[in-house]
Amino acid sequence: MADTVKREYRSQRRAAQALETRRTIVASAAELFVEHGYGATTIDAVAEAAGVSRKTVFTAVGGKLELLQLAMDWAVAGDDQSVALSDRAAIRQWLHESEPDRVLTGFAGMLAEIGTRVGPLYGALEVAAGMDAAARDLLADSQRRRLDDARKVVRRLRDLKGLTTRIPPREAVDLVWLAMDPALFERLVRVRGWPASRFRDWLAGALQAQLLD
Repeated sequence: MADTVKREYRSQRRAAQALETRRTIVASAAELFVEHGYGATTIDAVAEAAGVSRKTVFTAVGGKLELLQLAMDWAVAGDDQSVALSDRAAIRQWLHESEPDRVLTGFAGMLAEIGTRVGPLYGALEVAAGMDAAARDLLADSQRRRLDDARKVVRRLRDLKGLTTRIPPREAVDLVWLAMDPALFERLVRVRGWPASRFRDWLAGALQAQLLD
């Protein structure tokens, strides 16, 4: 019995150490991608920044594309938990609000939070897409997922009978999809110096004016 407990403890400790190593590698890669760009960042540079071997980078995460993809996913989610964004409690809370304007207020708040984490990294992905086919595919997949999420928001507004009839539903989806573009937050907050709270309030008001009757 004691040997079994010891083995379980050692196994749990190894798993925790492996997870911490993975987090360090991804965080180091994200910093390098933002600072130097995808093309100039090498696996050797990531390994050195993370304090691990080149082999460990590949074993723990993979190549450059896997590093960029995981860094993006974690930045969007805000953590490294394997829970789909749409299944997270904070998102389900605003998505299931009973008033359309509160749905959009919560949605804008979420975008402001994500923007603080993902903006520079998304910029690195856009630059990488211009020179790397795999990065281009990753960017296209990111945009498709944004479109799916935009449809969920519009569908919720329609279910609540709050969606405007001034524009067709497809155009409403496009407006929500555009609002989710990290470049919007990046330009207004990081370039023009808006506080994140100002961006949140402005976006909520703009979406309500465009999408609600």
